[in-house]
Amino acid sequence: MSEDHLLRLEPDTDGIAAAAAILASGGLVSFPTETVYGLGADARDDTAVAGIYAAKGRPSFNPLIVHLPSLEAAEKYCEFDPSALQLAGAFWPGALTLVLPLRADAGLSKLVTAGLDTVAVRVPDHPVARELLAAFGGPVAAPSANLSGRVSPTTVAHVIAGLDGKINAVVDGGACQVGVESTIVSCVGQPALLRAGGIPAEALEACLGQPLLLPTDPSTPTAPGQLVSHYAPQGKVRLNATNAGAGEVLLGFGPVDAALNLSPSGDLVEAAARLFACLHQLDAMNATAIAVSPIPDHGLGRAINDRLRRAAAPRT
Repeated sequence: MSEDHLLRLEPDTDGIAAAAAILASGGLVSFPTETVYGLGADARDDTAVAGIYAAKGRPSFNPLIVHLPSLEAAEKYCEFDPSALQLAGAFWPGALTLVLPLRADAGLSKLVTAGLDTVAVRVPDHPVARELLAAFGGPVAAPSANLSGRVSPTTVAHVIAGLDGKINAVVDGGACQVGVESTIVSCVGQPALLRAGGIPAEALEACLGQPLLLPTDPSTPTAPGQLVSHYAPQGKVRLNATNAGAGEVLLGFGPVDAALNLSPSGDLVEAAARLFACLHQLDAMNATAIAVSPIPDHGLGRAINDRLRRAAAPRT
């Protein structure tokens, strides 16, 4: 998926077209936003999204923000209530991310939503980003284009230093405006502030004509990065199993005889891409007890094991 050296594309018609073609083929493209450079992949493509985690060395599968060129495009993937429409109308394009109910026919990768029934979306306020999104014509999942735990990139040089050889291309849009992450607001129920950012809470509250719930309120939805810890299949999960015990369904990895297999060939990228789909399939099978084959704890295996440990944790 990655190349020896990433392509450095100019933000002109040819460069944008080349970047859109790479995204359409399942590749990874870094592009500028008004905050930092993002690392984009087709949000509908499980393998492409798994590639984001592989490139970043990200140790856990947290929900990703989906970038779209317009409100109309976003409405294809999530449901807007009056409050969400009001905020989007006032602050998009811009540094506002909305967490909204996922449409049943959205078709987004479960790696993007971390298996949840909500999705985080925004319309970036950067001409290169918007041109790329329009040219691609689909949803783009894009965390920051840096190795996990490293400083977020605000120039092409930063992207190349961290991800050369790990992604396909970067669109050179110059230096980003630094220091402003997007504000995240949940519009699932009463609007709630999940993360402070570039748009002050006071401006959002003035727009809505009501106060936002705060993260300390018990009724506030959990932030996207934390929600992942609460999703688990219905059945009890046993890890590092060499075979299925009585009444168990085996979720395999590698060349094992299993009801479902994350990757018969032992490919961690394939396993990551199939993880959430397999967990949901186990629910559809009404599996009450699930045994999971050992997963190597390196590369994407770290993220897969993190997710499985959360799924196996005692239920509260």
